[in-house]
Amino acid sequence: MITGSEIRHLFLKYFEDRGHTLVASSSLVPHNDPTLLFTNAGMNQFKDCFLGQEKRSYVRAASSQKCVRAGGKHNDLENVGRTARHHTFFEMLGNFSFGDYFKKEAIAYAWGFLTEELKLDKCRLYVTVYTDDDEAADIWHEQEKVPRDRISRFEEDNFWSMGDTGPCGPCSEIFWDNGPEVGCQTPECAVGCDCDRYMEIWNNVFMQFNRSADGTLNPLPKPAVDTGMGLERITTVMQGVTSNYDTDLLRAIIRTIEKLSGKVYGDNLEDDVSMRVMADHSRATAYLIADGVMPSNEGRGYVLRRIMRRAMRHAKMLGFADPVLYKTAVNVLEVMAEAYPQEVERKDFVAKIVQNEEERFIQTLDKGLHILHEEMTRLHKEESSVIPGKTLFKLYDTYGFPVDLTADIVEADGFNIDETGFEICMEQQRSKARKHWKGSGEEAISAVYHNLIEHGETTEFCGYDSLNATSQVTAILHDGEQVSQARVGEQVEIVTATTPFYGESGGQVGDLGSLTAPGVKIAITDTRKPLPELTVHVAKVTEGLLQIGQEVKLSVDPETRQATALNHTATHILQAVLVEVLGDHVKQAGSLVTPERLRFDFSHFSAITTEELRSIEIKVNRRIRENLSVATREMAATEAVTAGATALFGEKYGDRVRVVNVGDFSMELCGGSHTAAAGDIGLFKIVQETGIAAGVRRIEAVTGARALEQVQKQEDSINRMASLVKSDRLQLEDRLGRMVERQKELERELANLESRLKAGQANDIMSQIQEISGVKLLAAQVESTDGKGLREMADKLRDKIGSGVVAIGCPFEGKVNLLVAVTGDLSKQLHAGKLVAALAAEVGGRGGGRPDLAQAGGSQPENLAGALNKVPAMLEEALGS
Repeated sequence: MITGSEIRHLFLKYFEDRGHTLVASSSLVPHNDPTLLFTNAGMNQFKDCFLGQEKRSYVRAASSQKCVRAGGKHNDLENVGRTARHHTFFEMLGNFSFGDYFKKEAIAYAWGFLTEELKLDKCRLYVTVYTDDDEAADIWHEQEKVPRDRISRFEEDNFWSMGDTGPCGPCSEIFWDNGPEVGCQTPECAVGCDCDRYMEIWNNVFMQFNRSADGTLNPLPKPAVDTGMGLERITTVMQGVTSNYDTDLLRAIIRTIEKLSGKVYGDNLEDDVSMRVMADHSRATAYLIADGVMPSNEGRGYVLRRIMRRAMRHAKMLGFADPVLYKTAVNVLEVMAEAYPQEVERKDFVAKIVQNEEERFIQTLDKGLHILHEEMTRLHKEESSVIPGKTLFKLYDTYGFPVDLTADIVEADGFNIDETGFEICMEQQRSKARKHWKGSGEEAISAVYHNLIEHGETTEFCGYDSLNATSQVTAILHDGEQVSQARVGEQVEIVTATTPFYGESGGQVGDLGSLTAPGVKIAITDTRKPLPELTVHVAKVTEGLLQIGQEVKLSVDPETRQATALNHTATHILQAVLVEVLGDHVKQAGSLVTPERLRFDFSHFSAITTEELRSIEIKVNRRIRENLSVATREMAATEAVTAGATALFGEKYGDRVRVVNVGDFSMELCGGSHTAAAGDIGLFKIVQETGIAAGVRRIEAVTGARALEQVQKQEDSINRMASLVKSDRLQLEDRLGRMVERQKELERELANLESRLKAGQANDIMSQIQEISGVKLLAAQVESTDGKGLREMADKLRDKIGSGVVAIGCPFEGKVNLLVAVTGDLSKQLHAGKLVAALAAEVGGRGGGRPDLAQAGGSQPENLAGALNKVPAMLEEALGS
C-alpha cells in the first residue's frame, strides 16, 4: 500500500521533473498579509506573485503546504472528529504558474499525475468547469478524452477571486467516485451532491481576469494557475478507505493514543470521536507552536488555546487524568519529520509549552465541569434546554472554557447554548481584541511601494562598507503619492538608487542622518524597508528644493549607527548565553535593537531566578572581554543552516543569506549592522526581565556608554538613599535592616494600642444596649476604622452581648462603613445581610452578606446617625415578619 508520505514525494518529484521549482512550506503564520489569521492554502505564500507585486527567479513552482483552518464559528471546530474529512490541520499539495503555462498544461499535468503516476481508474474520475468556460470543457474532452457526460458545469463553486477586485477566474475540479455504496445512495446522486460519494480531490484555478471596481472582467496579460489537492483526501483514495482518519497519515497518531489510553479504536463510537479529535488537534497544536504561535486569549493564540482545550477535554473523556497532549504532539512531529525536518528540532520546546498549558487547564477543568453540571441540573428542573450566555461567559472568563468546548460538552445531554447572550457578555473583550489584532502582525504594504518596484525603482544597500554615498533620487513620496519635488518644511519619503542607510528590518531600527545637495539640506529621521528591494528614507526638507533625478550625498549619523551596532552584536551574544544557561529550548520570539537599548524576547517556561539572571549578565560580559572577532559572509541558505547558523523560525530568507559569527560562540543569519569585535561593546547591563506571554520572557538591556550611565544612576540612587538615612554606602544595608526591624516593632506596638482602644470603646458603648421584642440590640456609631477594624470590634461586642444583634457604623475616608452581626442562636430568625442592606440604603449605599455577619458601605456619612436611630424599628419589623 502506498503511504501518504510517498504520495507527497511522488507529487513533488512529478512536478520537479516538469520544470517546477520545489518551494518549502511557509510558516502557518502568514507574512505581509493582515487579512489572514493562518496560512490556509498553498497559494498564500505566492500571493504577491499572482498580484504581480513580486518577481521570483522561477515562473513554475510546486509545494506541500501546512495549512490550518479553525478561525470560524464553533460549529466548524465541533465537526472535527465527527465527520470523515473535517480537519483543523491539513496538507495542501499544489502546482503554480506565474504567467507561464495555462489551462492546457495545467489540465494535462493534473490528469497525468492522477491517471498515469497514481494509476487511478479514469472511469471513476469526473470533472467540473465554470458555467461558460467552454475552453476548459473542450480541453478536458478533446485533449484528455474525458466523455462529455463526465464533465459538469457549475457557477457558484467554480469561480474564484482574491477579493472584490483583482485577479480572478474560473475553476475546474476533479472528483473521485467512492462508489454507489457510499453516500446518500439515491438514483439522483451525482457530482455536486452533498453526500460523500463524489469527493473533490483536485482544484485548478485559472486566473485569467482582473476584476475592476465596477465588476468588469478584463483579461490579464499573463494568466496564472493555482492548483490544490488535499494530501489527506488523495491518500484515502489511494489506500481504499473513505475516512481521512483511516489513512496512515492519521492512523499512526491514533495508534499512539490507543497505546497511551489502553483503548482500541473501533470498539466504541464515542471513544473513536475522542481519538480522532486528539489526533487532528495534536497536529494543529504541534505545528502552530513550532511556527511560533503561543496559547493566549487573543488572536491566533486564542484559536490555538481553543483547539488545545478541546483536545484536552476529549483526553479526559478517554480516561486520561494527567497531561498527555504533549506526548501526542511530539509524536506528530516525529511521524512527519521527513516532510518537515526543521519543526521536529523544536519538539522539546513544543512539549514544554503544551504540557504547561495542560497542567494549567487541568487545575480548572473539574471546577468548571462541576459548575456546568450544576447549571444543567437546575435548567433540567426548570424544563429549559439552553445554557445562558452569562454561564458561558463565566466558564470562559473564570475557568478558561472556550464556548465551543462548552457546546461540545452539553450537546450530549440535549442542551443548546445561548451564543447571542455570550457574545453580549464578550463585547468588551472582543472590542479590546479587535484593537489589538493586526492580522499577520505586520502592516499591509502600500501599493505605492509595489508600483515603484514594478517600474524598476529598487535600492542597492552599500552601508556595510561605508556610512556615506552619492546617489540619484529616483522617487519622492508625499502623503503616499509620488511627486516630482519636495519643498522646505515638507515631510516626505525619498528613494535613491544606492544608500548607506539601513532600513528597519530584522528587529533593528532604521538609520538616522542627512541628505544634502548644493543648496539643499534634508534631515533623515527614519529609514524603512517596505519591500526587500526597496529602501525609503523618511525625511524633512530643512533647506532648498529637492527634485527627482537630482544627485545627492547621503550621510548616516555615525554615533547612532555605532550605538545600534553595539546593541545588535550584544543581542547575538545574549541569545547564545541564554541557550548556555537556560537550555536548548530557548528560541528567539522577537527583538528590538535601537541606539539606546536592546530588547530580546525568547521562549522559556518560568521566571528567571536572580542567580540565573546574574549568571547571564556575567557570561555576556565575559564574552565581551574576550574581544571575539565579529565576521560576516554571504552563503547559500541551506549551507548556512547545515553549518549550524541560528535562524528566526518562520522568517522568510532568500537563496543566499548573510551569516554573522561572533568568534566560534555565536552564528546567526542576520542582515543587520555589527561591531568589528565583541570588545567594542564595552559593558552589558540588564535593565529588566519580565514575562510577556505564556512561555515567553523578555530581557531589556543597555550597552557601552549607556550601560555605564545605568551603573552610575544606580550608584547615585544608592548614595541618595544613604544620605536620607544618614549613613554611608558601606553601612547602608545594615542601617536599612535595622530601620525595617524598628518599623515592624512600631507597627506591632501600634496594633496593640489600637486593639486596647477598641476594647475600651466596646466597653463604653455596651451601656447603649436596648431590648426590642425580647432581643438585645446594640446600635451605635464607633470611631473611624476600616472594614477589618469594624469586624474585630463586632466580634468583641457580640461576645459581650451573648445573644442579640450588633449594628455599628463609622465614617471612613469620606464614606460610611457599616456592619451587622447576629448571634448564632438568632441567625435562623434574623438575617444580618437583609438588615445591613436596609441600613445601607439610608446612607446612599448597598451591601449584604451571611445571616450571621454582613457588611456594607455608603456615600452619605452625614446620614449615619439618623440611620442608626432607625435600626430598632428595622429590627422590630424583621421580628414581626
